[in-house]
Formats: sequence, structure tokens, C-alpha cells
Amino acid sequence: MGGFSFKNLTLMIIIGLLIWCSNFETCNSRRVGRHWRQRRSTAASLYKKKSKNHSYNHQHGNAGKSKPKTPSPKAPPQTPPLPPPAAGHNKGSPPKKGGGSAPGSSVFNVLDFGARGDGITDDTKAFQAAWAAACKVEASVINVPAKYVFLVGPISFSGPYCQHNIVFQVDGTIIAPTGSSHWGSGLLQWLEFTKLVGITVKGSGIIDGNGAVWWKNSPYYDDPLDDQSKLIFPSNGTLGVKPPIPVRNSLGKMPSIKPTALRFYGSYNVTVTGIKIQNSPQCHLKFDNCIGVSVYDFTVSSPGDSPNTDGIHLQNSKDVLIRSSTLACGDDCVSIQTGCTNVYIHNVNCGPGHGISIGGLGKDNTKACVSNITVRDINMHNTMNGVRIKTWQGGSGSVQGIQFSNIQVSEVQLPIVIDQYYCDRTTCKNQTSAVALSGINYEGIRGTYTVKPVHFACSDHVPCTDVTLTNIQLKPQQERYHMYDPFCWQTFGQLYSPTIPPVACLLVGKPSSNKIQGDNDSC
Repeated sequence: MGGFSFKNLTLMIIIGLLIWCSNFETCNSRRVGRHWRQRRSTAASLYKKKSKNHSYNHQHGNAGKSKPKTPSPKAPPQTPPLPPPAAGHNKGSPPKKGGGSAPGSSVFNVLDFGARGDGITDDTKAFQAAWAAACKVEASVINVPAKYVFLVGPISFSGPYCQHNIVFQVDGTIIAPTGSSHWGSGLLQWLEFTKLVGITVKGSGIIDGNGAVWWKNSPYYDDPLDDQSKLIFPSNGTLGVKPPIPVRNSLGKMPSIKPTALRFYGSYNVTVTGIKIQNSPQCHLKFDNCIGVSVYDFTVSSPGDSPNTDGIHLQNSKDVLIRSSTLACGDDCVSIQTGCTNVYIHNVNCGPGHGISIGGLGKDNTKACVSNITVRDINMHNTMNGVRIKTWQGGSGSVQGIQFSNIQVSEVQLPIVIDQYYCDRTTCKNQTSAVALSGINYEGIRGTYTVKPVHFACSDHVPCTDVTLTNIQLKPQQERYHMYDPFCWQTFGQLYSPTIPPVACLLVGKPSSNKIQGDNDSC
């Protein structure tokens, strides 16, 4: 019993010590915790600079009622997220209207800028707005979509502050207005691109000038006949009579100044491909003061009796390539005017029309300079002329370095022409000065003619020099009709092979006493 009592006493003492120690730590921890909470609350109050009332509630009202939360470590400062791009921030994204281009795109569809494309509503402002947006983006594309017809008035797509290499993609149809109110007193162009670099007009679409209303309403004196008619009927007394133009419906009298359908001015690296221009009031496609021009897979379509409707007109332009195209119009298929150099034309179908011409040059006593022109691999059918150089009396300057080769003619009235007495007026006075012609080469020109195979009419005072003919084979379309023989006047050069028919009138060598070229003629 005594041992048991001793053991019990010992056990009770140990248990008592443990209970006492446990109570002591609990009290101490509560005391420490209370003081820690008070210090934390006070520090937080000072740090946050809260009101006395709020600090009082925090310290006294909530003290001892809940376990304090351990403060989280302060997170490092974060960079705020970038705001989403604002509308229009991406310059290549036009305003969206019913399925427009995706954000980030550089394609500007004219439908997204309000164009209707119904052939009735005036879409001029929509085209202007699309251009204004595309102008700011390099290598952008203006899309004129297929299966729509866009009525567009006179408009200029102009630089020089536009970005480079803009593409004007024409897959639909653009038509010109037929009401005179759109044109005022008359304009020189309908659609114009000026002072641009790397501009391209391409696609499978059509540009329609609605020229019939202009051709019918223009007085005859506003459309002088091509003077070549005097060579076709040299003894006919009806030179001043214009051929009739078919009667067409008219929607009011149009101005006397008729516009070119598509004109490029002062631009570099210009390309036109794929499109078709038809029924232009005047010239279909014109390049003026341009450098680096490429035209291919291009089509012109207008009636053969439409007045002054040149297919492609070049002026003051250099480094020009025209190829793989079909040109049917009422005037020159290609017209090469003063200031043109380094022009290469090949694989072109011409007809109807007036052939491929250099000039008329020197009009109103002006100076004209044309050089380094190559025309080859051409098919001409039912044209007035084949290859032609025409100048006015009284002019100055020079035409030199001209090559016409591999020209196939069919039912062409005058396949080979030099006319230094050109005049499309009722009367022209005789003048001694003239544009000097030299280095004109004809090679491989063959086919059929209906009036005269060769006509060389050079100036008395400034004869043509270095004119060469090689492998010329021209036969009349119908033998039983009277045809004119080859004609030459003051034309010096050489035959490098027999010609059909013989061109015996060509003078061999060089002129002896006549003025050839003076200081005023140099270019």
C-alpha cells in the first residue's frame, strides 16, 4: 500500500506540473499576442493615416474577437497591361461596313467606304475615301470587286505624298457618267493618277467611258480628221467631208473638251495589266511625263469610227514597254509624241484603228524630240495605216533610231508612211523648217494593202536620211482594183533586199546640198 501511495503521489505531482506549465504558456502567448495585435494595429493606423474613429474601432472594438490574419508579403509592382489598339490604329484596316477587310489588312474594298456598285448611285466619294486610306499604306490594295458596276465621276488619285507600290485592283466595272453636269465645261481626263511611285492598275475588270454620247454630240470641227485621208484619195475633192458617225442615243449635249479615260502623269514605275478600257470619249490610256512604264495583257475596245480615240498615247515618257495587248479603236492604236525615248512595243494586235504612229510632231512651230523606238512582232488588220511617222511643217527637233520589224498587215490601206506635210486643218501654210528624220529602219513588213504600200513624203529643206528597207513584201488585197505605186519624196537611204513591189523611188546615199540638221534641231 505504501509503495502504491508513493507511486500515485509521484504521478500526481508530474501531472500537476504539466498542467501548470501548460496554463503558463497559454497565458503568456495570449499576452504576447494581445500586445502584437496592438502594435500592428497602431502601425497600420499610422501607415494608412486613417481617421481616429476607424483606428479606435480597429484597436478596441475588434480586439480579442477574432484571430488576427498574418499580413501577406507585398507584391512587386506590375506593369499595367497595354490597352487594345484603338479603332483605326492599324493604318491598313478600313472602316468595317458589312464584312470589310480583317484588322491588320492592307486591302481597302470600295464597298467598305460606302460604294453601292449598282451602276446608278454615284460612288465617286467612296472611291476618294478608299484612296485616302490606301494612300497612307505602302503596298496597299484598293479593291474594286467583281460583279459590281460602279458609277464614278471625274477623279484624281494623286500623290506625291502617297506611299509607294499601291495596287488598284479592278475586277468589277467602272462606268463614266453620261450627264453633262458631272463634267462642267469639259475635262482632259476622267480617271487620273498623278505623281506616284510604283502604281499598278490591274485586274480582270472593265473601265467604260460611255463615249457614244460624246461622239454624237461633238461638233465636227472639234474632231479633225486624220490627215492621212489625203493620201487615200489624193485627187478627191471631198477631203473636208467627215464620214458619218452612226446615230446613237444621247442624254444631253456634252462639253466639247472630251476626257481621256485613264491618264498617268508624272509617275515612276507604272504598270497597267489585265484590264479592258472601252468606249473612251477620247484617248483610252495616256502616259505623260512618266518614267518606267509597263503595259501588258491589256485591251482597248472602241468602234473604228469613234473620233480621236487613241488606244495608248505616250508623251514625254521614257523606258516604256508595251506588249501582249489587243488595241481596237478609232485612231492610232499607239501614239508616240514628243519627249519619248526608249520605247519598246511588241506582240500587239492592232485594228481597227490608224496603226502605230510617231507624231504628229512639231505642230505650231514647236520642237519635238523622239528617239530609240522599237516596234516589232505586230499584227494589223483593217487599219488606215501600218507604221507611220507624221510631222508638221515649221517644226524643229529630231526623230532618230526607229526600228519597225516583223509587222504583219492585213487589208491595211497604207502599211508604211512618212508624212512631213501632216495637217489636220482645212489649210496649212508651207514652211521650210521641219523635224529632222534619220535612222528609220523597216524590216520584215509583209501582208496585204488596199491603197498604197509605201508613202515617203519628206521635207524639201530637211530630207529624211538613213531610211532602210529589208524584206518588204506587200501585195494588193484585190489585184483587179487600181492601186497606187510606192511614193518617195526627198527620202534618202538604202534597200538591203529586193522589195515587193519595187521601191525604186528611194534615193541612195545622202543629200548633197540640202540642210540636214542645224543647232535648233538637236535634242
